[in-house]
Amino acid sequence: MRFIIAIVFFVVAVLGVGLGVAQRTVLAPPDRVTSTVELDSALTVTVIDGSALNAFEGRQTLAIRGGVVAPPEPEPEPSDVPVETGTEAQPEPDDGEEQIAQTDRVVAAYGRTADVIAWVGSAGYTLVTFDAELGELVTQQVSGAERSVPDPAGSDLWFDDFTGEGELGITVNVPTDVSLLMVSDGELPAPQEFSVTWPLDNSTPFSSWLILGGVGSLILGLFALLWALLHMRRQRGPRRKTPKTPKMPKVPKPSRYRPLSARPLVGRPKGRRSARRIALVPGLLVTGLVVSACTPGGAVMPTPTPTVSAEPETPAVAASLRQIERIIARIGDTVTRADADLDAGLAATRLAGPALQLREANYEVRTENAELGALLPIPSSSVEIALPQRLPDEGSTWPRTIFAIIADPEDETRPPQALMLVQEDPRSQYRVYYALTLEPQAVVPELAPPSLGSPPLGANTPLLAVTPTDVAASYSRLLLRGDEAEGFDLFDVEGDSLRTQIGREAKQARRDALPDTASIEFTNRVVDDADLLSLVTLDGGAIMSAYLTETETVTPTQSGAAVNASGAVEALSGRSQSTRGIIARYGLQILFYIPPVGSTEQVRVLGYTQGLVSAEEVP
Repeated sequence: MRFIIAIVFFVVAVLGVGLGVAQRTVLAPPDRVTSTVELDSALTVTVIDGSALNAFEGRQTLAIRGGVVAPPEPEPEPSDVPVETGTEAQPEPDDGEEQIAQTDRVVAAYGRTADVIAWVGSAGYTLVTFDAELGELVTQQVSGAERSVPDPAGSDLWFDDFTGEGELGITVNVPTDVSLLMVSDGELPAPQEFSVTWPLDNSTPFSSWLILGGVGSLILGLFALLWALLHMRRQRGPRRKTPKTPKMPKVPKPSRYRPLSARPLVGRPKGRRSARRIALVPGLLVTGLVVSACTPGGAVMPTPTPTVSAEPETPAVAASLRQIERIIARIGDTVTRADADLDAGLAATRLAGPALQLREANYEVRTENAELGALLPIPSSSVEIALPQRLPDEGSTWPRTIFAIIADPEDETRPPQALMLVQEDPRSQYRVYYALTLEPQAVVPELAPPSLGSPPLGANTPLLAVTPTDVAASYSRLLLRGDEAEGFDLFDVEGDSLRTQIGREAKQARRDALPDTASIEFTNRVVDDADLLSLVTLDGGAIMSAYLTETETVTPTQSGAAVNASGAVEALSGRSQSTRGIIARYGLQILFYIPPVGSTEQVRVLGYTQGLVSAEEVP
């Protein structure tokens, strides 16, 4: 019997360990699932919807194969023109390799689904979704008016993008509201073969218990085997024993009889049975208490299960912090190269509006006179503050704005710069519209984090203490008339160095410095309400950038007199002296803080940039 017990333990051990190992090897479920798509489409764009990318849990690994060969051109028909004797027809140069090299290119980018569809625009594309019944990716063609698209590589719209030759493998982990776009070069068909792989949870938690149980059964089997062997060894020894003298049975003592009434109700228990009975008493009491607690007389109020409130959805913003840092790095590198080469065309790829106008004038001045100073460079790193525009629910609104404050990590003596970046449409890059130097004592109001962003405000919004339009117009008058200007009390005087440099007192000093043979007149204006860019601060106010132009006209007051020009004015006007006069226009980029409606605070100037933008002789 003991050997049978040991055998049973050994059999259980073999079955447990064997089944546990088999679950991890031959019986293990797959660790991934892959869905492959092969296309036969001439469309230049393929979009994998976010729901398809999240058909299974886990990261998505994509393998994209390029190398779609363009259809060969038809061979020319034989010509009837005779060929001269002794000459050989030279074959046409085969450019098939060049065509293949072009189509080998693979570009993949992912971003918000609304942004991806907006970038595709009116171009036809292949939409990839997931069919739950079939358990695989399916495609459908979406018609469009355009046959080609621009190169998506390097676009500021994407969270990230990848480029490869021939084959491209990437791993991403995107939510359902993010889609992936695939293009070859925008002119030729998109990659025709790709696959998406998801990891599967193929863990076998019971295999560990089976293996441990098998090992335990093996140990018990060994003990049972030793027990059986020892028992068998004892059975083989001598069995003769000395017989014992039988003993006479003892006569039981007569029990002392006491009447029932004389016995105590509770006495000392004797023996195991009585001990078990006494041990049952407290158990019965506890059971009775538990049962009584469940009866209506001792009802216990059930504890309500807390309900988990749904987390609020994060609003869509124009760009994430990582995107903003990448965008500013690209802008800084491009503008640095443009400043070194005085290349206005290159600068125009990353600058626009007032910032570009000032740079173009500076390049022209430095071309004429290299000794004249350059503008402050735009650093490509150290983003201290980033505030993207918050998007509406549909998320397909353009133009989009980003406010950022950056510093130069290589030169701490340079003041921080505030940038206003604008993206005009989905296929455009962000360009710096304003590049302003912050005031040394400027206190930037508290702004929302980049993940929440800030909604823009219109030029005539009633949600501020003063509308942006009135702020720009009032400050323009203040620079001309000083404390006599309408709206002078709207602005905080402290920390406004621009007013000190070009305000009423500075203009009067310019007049007094001119000789009697010349006079100077000043005019300024707000360029356009479209140039007023505003984003809401956390206190309900706004940061607002405006663009003013100030014109200085210097003319002679006597016949035969002339006015002189020097420096940048001479370089732009092409005149060192004029008997008719010189007109110089300066651009003023100004950053304001406007308090919220109902506030008693004043409007503050946070920073500005001033520079010559044009000069000419009086016509």
